[in-house]
Amino acid sequence: MAYRETTQIRQRKQATQENILSNALTLLNEVGFSGLQMASLAKRCNLATGTLYRYFANKEALCTAVFEHATNIEVTQVQQQLSAPEKPIPERIANALTTFAKRALRAPVTAWALIAEPVEPAVIAARIKYRERYANLFAQAIEQGISEQSLPPQNSALSSRALVGAIAEALIGPLAHQHELEPNSAILESVRFCLQAITARSHSCV
Repeated sequence: MAYRETTQIRQRKQATQENILSNALTLLNEVGFSGLQMASLAKRCNLATGTLYRYFANKEALCTAVFEHATNIEVTQVQQQLSAPEKPIPERIANALTTFAKRALRAPVTAWALIAEPVEPAVIAARIKYRERYANLFAQAIEQGISEQSLPPQNSALSSRALVGAIAEALIGPLAHQHELEPNSAILESVRFCLQAITARSHSCV
């Protein structure tokens, strides 16, 4: 007779995995991916290191799961701002970019880890996937803005990817030089640049 997990066992496993990811995210905010070690995480979770390996085969698998867990939180924040029905599209986009930047600068170690820290190939692949998720959200907003004529005609797919790339790259400098951080200025200038890019009328390129 094949073994079948009971509901209680599934719930216990899910709770253990959530505990691991929650503690891993806390640890990530302290030491980044480079300092995220299986043994220290297991100790923080009050688990044997071997138990941790039953959930994540290696550090790369753990870091990928932590990246996805952390980034899902940020994607949800952006999505909420872009979905605010009472605000015009350009304002929604500005608020989404501002929210992303403010949250990044409030947790600079985590933000650096998610955006720019050298990582394993599986985490790089997750970065690319999630950049597309961000871009798709912005593309939908841009298309709605074009339809409502609050934004000029443009290639929404290219514009959205440019927005995601621009805000991420704009944050790398402040995140890398935290002692020189001027959060309000960095955020204001970065968001202004992005808004100018999508609200300007097209120019012929030579």
